[in-house]
Amino acid sequence: MTDQEKVFKIKGIDCANCALNIEMAVSKIPGVKLAQVSFAISELKVITNISQFDFRAVTSAIESLGYSIKDEESAITVTLKIEGMDCADESEIIEKKMKSLAGVKDFDINLMTQQIKISYDPSFISVQDMIKAIAETGMRASLVRAKEEKGRAWWKENRQMLFLFACGALIVIAFLSELLGIPRQDTKLVYALAILIGIYYPAKMGFLALKTLTLNIRLLMTVGAIGAIFLGLWEEAALLVFIYSLGDVLEAYAVDKARGAIKALMELVPKEALVRRNGNEIILPTEEISIGDVAIVRPGEKIPVDGKVIAGTSFVDQSPITGESIPVEKRTGFDVFAGTINQKGSLEINVTKRVSDTTLARIIHSVEEAQAKKSSYQRFAERFGKYYTPAMFALGIGVAVIPPLFFGGDWQSYIYRGLVVLVVSCSCGLALSVPVSVVSATANSARNGVLFKGGAYLEAAQELRVIAFDKTGTLTIGRPVVTDVVTYDTLSEKEILALAGGIESRSEHPIAEAIVRKAKESEAPLPGIGDFKAMAGLGVKARVDGSLYFVGSSRLFQEKSISLAQAQNDISRFENEGKTAVLLGSEQRLLGILAVADKLRVETREAIKTLKSSGMKVVMLTGDNERTAKAIASLAGVDEYLSQLLPEDKVEAVRKLKERFGKVAMVGDGINDAPAMAVSDVGIAMGAAGTDIAIETGDIVLMSDDLSKIDYALRLSRRTIGNIRQNVIVSLAIITFLVPLALIGWIGLVPGLILNEASGLIAIVNALRLLR
Repeated sequence: MTDQEKVFKIKGIDCANCALNIEMAVSKIPGVKLAQVSFAISELKVITNISQFDFRAVTSAIESLGYSIKDEESAITVTLKIEGMDCADESEIIEKKMKSLAGVKDFDINLMTQQIKISYDPSFISVQDMIKAIAETGMRASLVRAKEEKGRAWWKENRQMLFLFACGALIVIAFLSELLGIPRQDTKLVYALAILIGIYYPAKMGFLALKTLTLNIRLLMTVGAIGAIFLGLWEEAALLVFIYSLGDVLEAYAVDKARGAIKALMELVPKEALVRRNGNEIILPTEEISIGDVAIVRPGEKIPVDGKVIAGTSFVDQSPITGESIPVEKRTGFDVFAGTINQKGSLEINVTKRVSDTTLARIIHSVEEAQAKKSSYQRFAERFGKYYTPAMFALGIGVAVIPPLFFGGDWQSYIYRGLVVLVVSCSCGLALSVPVSVVSATANSARNGVLFKGGAYLEAAQELRVIAFDKTGTLTIGRPVVTDVVTYDTLSEKEILALAGGIESRSEHPIAEAIVRKAKESEAPLPGIGDFKAMAGLGVKARVDGSLYFVGSSRLFQEKSISLAQAQNDISRFENEGKTAVLLGSEQRLLGILAVADKLRVETREAIKTLKSSGMKVVMLTGDNERTAKAIASLAGVDEYLSQLLPEDKVEAVRKLKERFGKVAMVGDGINDAPAMAVSDVGIAMGAAGTDIAIETGDIVLMSDDLSKIDYALRLSRRTIGNIRQNVIVSLAIITFLVPLALIGWIGLVPGLILNEASGLIAIVNALRLLR
């Protein structure tokens, strides 16, 4: 049976726990292999065996939780792996073939992973129909399965290399035969056999491309070799085929090195794991581990799945996910991630995600999908290839035909020049080097705990002029503590904490958590509350024993016309100390103040100093009052700060920064800052390990909370774009150099092809440097 994917839109998802409940409910349905909810876009993805799939069961499961599902926006998608798609020319052939198929709604070709993701209508076309259509292009398609099948025999996987060796050996035999005085007629037969063997793959792909009215590089080379044979240049024709095929194999090998970076990420997860299920300890393949199982991880072993520690204490090397070099302590209640390495103690882990939905799986998916969001250089390389090959074909024919026909030129001489024009054009260097650079850079950054969502963001990052930071949880630790409690009524400090803690227990804001935590530490009994309501950017309100109370900023109390006269000195003192004053009051009067402080991250000052030294302007955006914002800004060392901002104010602030300075990045947690990140040129989400929303929201995602990774990301983006520019310039320079030489007859077939293939390989190898 084949694995297929179906996507549904769900109404009413309003929290991360809701998404988890839906995933768990749908995962239990027979035939469902994966249920994954994207909370940010209210989307459910189901991977299932279609013949066993019961949509009514999914509907029932969703509705039993109080949600509804819209089937009209569903789509069936399938991912195929395409063997033989190694160059932009082949991807163009596949593109034309897909556009000709009725029932194919949409498709996305990823040259670097040799995959195509197709959205289709099964009432018009089947998966087998699409596989057969791709086979007509000379390439081989197969379904991408959750569990890869064993590889084929080496000789089957490397037939082109075997043909290359045979071609080369025959050329050597023919050359030695000539030296030994064997008749020319006999050596020509050996050269002819070498040509037949060596030209098989290029000619096959060239003529299949011609069937789709596509002129590709392989066709240019094939025409060049056939032309050389007609001119009686058997040795040159054989060398032409061999050198081109050698370059083709070497280019494919170099590109596979970049693909290998993605495979290396996949291999971080162990193939099997020790699991406790129904009281029995068994070893299972990781694909068969279910949510709710208990994975047992011994010292030195890799953690197989995402989960929560329920027993044991150890230190875990999280560098494959977060890029952190120092192992992190893990004990009961702590989250752990697939692909990380357990150091000393034994851990028992309650599985919270299937292996196909872990944080590592999402990282791999992001790296694979990075090709979809292309930089201007990627788009240029693709456009260039579409016009360049036909133009070179026309130029070659023109050089071979026009001078002899109209100007009395020698036919043999000008046909030879035309052939040289064709063969010096036979290189995938420009088309391949750009995507190889992007994949190399994104794989490198993923190993260091930074995800780039595409080449477009690699390019945008190196153009940034301003970095705007949210304060809470970004520049600061995000775990504020209550430092002071001041009362203005008959209530005691403990009663103030109890009342404020009870009301804030319904809020998810970090400051609310600090107040609740302090109340519990003080053993203050939290009262029952009703009519709770959050007021964005201001605070919250709720009823306790029938009376209405407010907890929030001074701005909230001013709007409610509650006098703050007696508290002005305390509010000013706390704000000058960089603390946030949280006020508690009834409808009639102020009852007390809780001062809350959030410490700067250890690396904040150094990270901002580094960004400023690289020419970045650093701005802090916060909802805090002016005095608190000023104190934190001074400690952090930012250039500017904007205070008392509501979420919509942050959006406007980012727009104004773009007008003043140019490209702006917004750094936040990807949840509360999502609107501001959306309007920025580059949204940078922090602390995304284990947070699905942040991975989906950010254009650049930092898997850890390390601010120094931002400078690393910017340096990598500058280096990547510099590398791409080098490859584009070198490739164009070689073309500019070789084509005129070919036109005036100053270079031959073999030297021209050698220089051309060498330049292409140099560009690709240069791109691979980004892996290091």
